[in-house]
Amino acid sequence: MKTLMSAALAATLALLSLGAQAQTEYNPVPASDPQYRQCLSYASKLYEGGKERSPIRGQTKEQAWCTCMWNETPDDFRGNLVTFSETARGKRTNKICEAYSDWSE
Repeated sequence: MKTLMSAALAATLALLSLGAQAQTEYNPVPASDPQYRQCLSYASKLYEGGKERSPIRGQTKEQAWCTCMWNETPDDFRGNLVTFSETARGKRTNKICEAYSDWSE
């Protein structure tokens, strides 16, 4: 009986961790989005290491970082995501996105 309970508990924990892992990725950004494209271009000129693989499958560090910034800023934000990340208001978002993309200075 203990073995059966342990197996059930292990299966439940596995399912919960899959659900938690699925929530760690942001909504995809349309590749044609001008704000996202500007972010990629500007970030690649300012910072190094952005072309390296990120922990997010199929994304470089700069793609993951810009995806995070795009998702974390308010829907009505239309400015430059890179310059926003360097403002006092954007520092918190920048830290979140640096951790998400595994890309920091």
